[in-house]
Amino acid sequence: MSLLPDYSRQAQRYDETRAASPSVLQPLREALRGAPGRRLADIGGGTGNYALALSAEGWDPVVVDRSPEMLARAAAKGLQTVEADAQRLPFADESFDAATMISMLHHVEDRGLALTEARRILKPGGRLALKGYTAEDSSSLWILDYFPSSRPWMEATHPARAAFLEELPGARLLPFRFDDLQDASLAAISGDPERVVKAAERGDTSYFERMRRDHPEELEGGLARLRNDIETGRAPHQAGTATVLAWTKGG
Repeated sequence: MSLLPDYSRQAQRYDETRAASPSVLQPLREALRGAPGRRLADIGGGTGNYALALSAEGWDPVVVDRSPEMLARAAAKGLQTVEADAQRLPFADESFDAATMISMLHHVEDRGLALTEARRILKPGGRLALKGYTAEDSSSLWILDYFPSSRPWMEATHPARAAFLEELPGARLLPFRFDDLQDASLAAISGDPERVVKAAERGDTSYFERMRRDHPEELEGGLARLRNDIETGRAPHQAGTATVLAWTKGG
């Protein structure tokens, strides 16, 4: 199960609303440290915000995504791009020193296959940095209390940390809480309820785009309650958490 089958609409606004987050970059650096070289596959890299930030730190990234609209924006930043599905990467075995999978694994149909492909293309000693939202992270989102119909598909697309550790034996967990809004993900904007309302009104995240598509009446009702809670000072202001898994390929 993936949240959305088509991300062309998200691509239209992605660079207007999102940037590489310092909250995310810090654990990413830790996960990538010690890679045998600087060649990096940014799998599901979208418009290349994180690839661009990592290139400024000496990495040589290739942005891989199945959305041509996303990749067009990445290419406009001077980044190398490859249109491909994370579940069928068009690269030779052991051809990259590192790989990142940032906020994308809940969008693929077969999580295990995507992870297998990421491991395959890494050289011995290569680093995989997976940043995502586990069941533990999604359960911390107060937003779901306003839109309860989203809980079943959030649970279906966000497995527990233990499930990731089964698929990436020996991985280290690097959980963190957002302390900035630059990423503009659901977890990040949870720290600012007014920003949540704006994102919902505009469909700035895949979460709200799906709510608008599948549960429009609940979306409007939840927003009405949230606006009222903001006016009365009762709205939550707790940013959400995310998890980076750091995995090293054995020789």
